[in-house]
Amino acid sequence: MELGKKIKELRAEKNWSQEMLAERAYVSRQTVSNWETEKNYPDVHSLLILSDIFGVSLDELIKGDVDTMKETIKNEEGKRLKRLEVIAVIEMLALMFGVTLIVDKGGEIGRMIGLFLAGVLSVIIIMDFHKIENIKRDNDVQTYREVVAFMNGETLDDIEKEKEAAKRVSEKKKILIFLVCYLSAAAVIALIKFVFFH
Repeated sequence: MELGKKIKELRAEKNWSQEMLAERAYVSRQTVSNWETEKNYPDVHSLLILSDIFGVSLDELIKGDVDTMKETIKNEEGKRLKRLEVIAVIEMLALMFGVTLIVDKGGEIGRMIGLFLAGVLSVIIIMDFHKIENIKRDNDVQTYREVVAFMNGETLDDIEKEKEAAKRVSEKKKILIFLVCYLSAAAVIALIKFVFFH
């Protein structure tokens, strides 16, 4: 991203400190610092304010970043997210079928190994879903999408509608994660009952 350098350069041209820019942009000094060090990206409203403050067009302000933003939407984290989702499904299948088979066919030793594997797989599945949620939270590509949408001439109302739709999808995924965790716990409990009370 080049925007951080551009903000710093334009701020320096005006001989403003980060605090002075923050005051004019209605954000904290830390936010300006994060923009300049590219720890995060300004949202559409902040970009419009920065464009006005510096007296440059939005296109000039984010020149070179739009293509990068489009790539960011499909970045390595997205691939990692999909990979984690596939792994989690495979782990759940291993928990449901593989462990059951080991317990059923393995005798007393199989029951002990199956119980151990059920516990380990349950913990790993929960950790994978936690990683998935962290990736979603840490890679807030919504602001990038807002900028790309804005540059494509969409209105802020369209962007807000898309954000609301994304929230609904996110809520459905949270319910799915809860159900997966619940079913994993139920499988472990059923396995324990089977081993000790069969």
